[in-house]
Amino acid sequence: MKIQHVSTIVFVSDVERSKAFYRDLLQQTIAEDHGTIVMFEDGLVIHDGANLLGKTYRTNDTFPAGPQGKDNLDIYFETDEIEHVYRLVCDSGAAIIHAIEVQDWGQRVFRFHDPDGHIVEIGDPM
Repeated sequence: MKIQHVSTIVFVSDVERSKAFYRDLLQQTIAEDHGTIVMFEDGLVIHDGANLLGKTYRTNDTFPAGPQGKDNLDIYFETDEIEHVYRLVCDSGAAIIHAIEVQDWGQRVFRFHDPDGHIVEIGDPM
């Protein structure tokens, strides 16, 4: 038996805002857009938090307003142009966690928060 990971679904409070963030700033290509759920080509999926919560727990409970990230999820990307991307992210007003730095394993990375407070990490290709 083989179980294959297909994607990770990230709960967001505002699909349009998050879609614009990942599409426009991080240059992710949308593969499918179904309104409450947006799938990007490389496997990242964003989903309206209230909608997904209702489907998951079969409830109409109110989804918490505001940022969803709890510093327990790292959405990881790689680029050959880390300095350029770092400047774009800084210029966008995204909340920078730390500037480009070398990790223990030798890779340069920087981290910041997406509009819902999820950690986004961008590094040199491994």
